[in-house]
Amino acid sequence: MRYLLMIAGDENAEEHQYDGCDGWGEDLARRGKILGGGGLRPPSEATTIRVRDGEVLLTDGPFAEAKEQIGGYVVLDCEDLDEALEIAAKHPAATYGSIEVRPIFVPEEP
Repeated sequence: MRYLLMIAGDENAEEHQYDGCDGWGEDLARRGKILGGGGLRPPSEATTIRVRDGEVLLTDGPFAEAKEQIGGYVVLDCEDLDEALEIAAKHPAATYGSIEVRPIFVPEEP
């Protein structure tokens, strides 16, 4: 099953941004667990889009103002949620931010 790790932290804590991530990712890539991922530019460079009554509304910045912002993501291929949680707990960002683990919806084929 595929899982998305959404890695969040204080956008002002950039000194931790990549601490230890290389070793964490290399091991998982060798094991065939990482399907993709990457870091995101700062929330100040985001644009949020909404369409209401056919009108496109653009807002500079993230969807919500919060102390922690999503700074990166990883897509995993795991046996189950327990394995995804175990992998997420070993990500360096878990020690200074938070990681939301969410199953990826895959529609059934007809």
